[in-house]
Amino acid sequence: MNDKNSWNKFNLPIEARRILENAPSVTVFETVDQLVDAACGGPESDFTEVAYEIPGKGRIVEATVARVRNGVAANYPEPYMRRRDPDCMLIGDEQPTNKPTYRSRFGAEFDGLREETFSWMEQQPLAVFGFIAGKHGMGMDSLVIAPANAGFFAFGLSLLQGIVPLSELRDDFTPKSIIYVAPPFRHTHFEGRQVVVHNRHEHLHELFSYNLYPGPSAKKGIYGVLIGLGEKEGWVTAHCSTVRVVTPYDNEVTLMHEGASGGGKSEMLEQAHREPDGRLVLGKNLVTGESRYIEFARSCTLHPVTDDMALCHPSLQDKNGKMQLTDAEDAWFVRVNHIDDYGKDLQLEKLTALPRKPLLFLNIDAVPNSRALIWEHIEDKPGSPCPNPRVIIPRDNIPDIIEGSVQVDIRSYGVRTPPCTKEVPSYGIMGIFHVLPPALAWLWRLAAPRGHANPSIVDSEGMSSEGVGSYWPFATGRKVDQANLLLQQFERHRETQYILVPNQNVGAWEVGFMPQWIAREYLTRRGGRPFRSDQIQPSRCALLGYSLYQLHVEGHMITSWFLQVDTQPEVGQEAYDKGAAILTEFFHECLADFHRDPDLSPVGKRIIECCLDNGAVDDYEQILSR
Repeated sequence: MNDKNSWNKFNLPIEARRILENAPSVTVFETVDQLVDAACGGPESDFTEVAYEIPGKGRIVEATVARVRNGVAANYPEPYMRRRDPDCMLIGDEQPTNKPTYRSRFGAEFDGLREETFSWMEQQPLAVFGFIAGKHGMGMDSLVIAPANAGFFAFGLSLLQGIVPLSELRDDFTPKSIIYVAPPFRHTHFEGRQVVVHNRHEHLHELFSYNLYPGPSAKKGIYGVLIGLGEKEGWVTAHCSTVRVVTPYDNEVTLMHEGASGGGKSEMLEQAHREPDGRLVLGKNLVTGESRYIEFARSCTLHPVTDDMALCHPSLQDKNGKMQLTDAEDAWFVRVNHIDDYGKDLQLEKLTALPRKPLLFLNIDAVPNSRALIWEHIEDKPGSPCPNPRVIIPRDNIPDIIEGSVQVDIRSYGVRTPPCTKEVPSYGIMGIFHVLPPALAWLWRLAAPRGHANPSIVDSEGMSSEGVGSYWPFATGRKVDQANLLLQQFERHRETQYILVPNQNVGAWEVGFMPQWIAREYLTRRGGRPFRSDQIQPSRCALLGYSLYQLHVEGHMITSWFLQVDTQPEVGQEAYDKGAAILTEFFHECLADFHRDPDLSPVGKRIIECCLDNGAVDDYEQILSR
């Protein structure tokens, strides 16, 4: 089928029109259900291989796709393709950017490959649909053009960003962003690597996806499109989860939790994982083997708002000095590597096993006509499960979800931390949570540590920066512009509180995501009130803001070992100070480029100078107070 009467309604630019006019067939999809069938190879098919003939290499299978009872399960034969390559993004245009360009990496202009891509697509049966990137009025009209056999990729995008049926298409619908999908180029041009090229024009953002893992393109690629739009218009698409938390006593607090991949965003929307007897494992001491437990008779009720991308748009008016945000997505790209057995998270397990609508499972071991189970992770090699199993869940499948915008009471930042002991000092010196002055909270979003053992990307060794806002890997412009936009948020929203929350390890204690779950329960029970000066003290490391003197929740006192890591016998002050030095050096390295940039806000320059001068917590308070 090549029905121009259908795709003409998209008001296409000349290049896209040429592709669709010349392609042997074009299918315009209008519903998610149609894409389920396309993903599986057709209405009567329950399994398909997404494969391409590569000159000189023969037939290469990019993915296998199975129809399962609860949706579609896609898997990649190559372990490399099961997570996002952090170096996959390139810029193909000449607009201002701090990102690697196609020309700098390959020594040629992108225009040549762009034309090659269009020529290849003209020879393929194609799939097309329209969607709104972001939200109507806070995003842009968009289109995807993909090979018809890559239906699972299109299905994932339709879940994440929606699909606009032709019957509901506005007369003035005009794509301002287009995704072109050309998987074979990964092998013919890029030595098998993931590559995504952003090509920005004045009125059109082209996104070329040369691989079929949705993370860098359908997910984070569209994120980059929104960040670019906000950079032009003066607003931010934050990298965060958001949840309204309601205590058993009807206190309500809304938390916004930011962080790099693996920083606990999705976990902030989950109930704390309990032992079979109902207890919570506070932590296991990696030196002594001791375990500590805590008990909550009742947990707070969770009302999710966002999972990963939040529009902080100017049309959302500030209220009471607090930021307003709304979800930028129609579905959530949920990592489930921590669900490694039945019963770890019964709500999520039921939600994905018996969904109201079909889901897309990635890196989950499932056969045709079975039920995909989120703890059945595919193995990268025998005995080594893939660290990045995923499921895409539509928002309207999620119980108690909040539609529309919310105001943020507490804005937290999550960091994956390694163990810290006397024998092996590290930056794992954070307590269960720390209270940050606004200026220091802004600095954490500039440094944005990727952290320990990141499960979502290919490389994760040592301490490295995810980049400004922790969304920098997806941004296309300049770091300093995003730094200034984030600082404007902190200057404008003086009534929001800021905290820092580690996960995985607190000193010598292995804790998983328990710190953020305890912080969520505790802070909500407090009603989101600011801390008094007699409840907190400056941390031994100034970059950690304030530590709590004590934490008392639901009748349980949590020992100071979990609040002030230097008090742990297995750590002590000397190892703590070595960890603080690692953290300080990391911040100084990350902030140097910002400090040198003449376009940085004067207030931002003062905050960075405070850090470079090893300022105290009170110094940060003086620069940007609540």
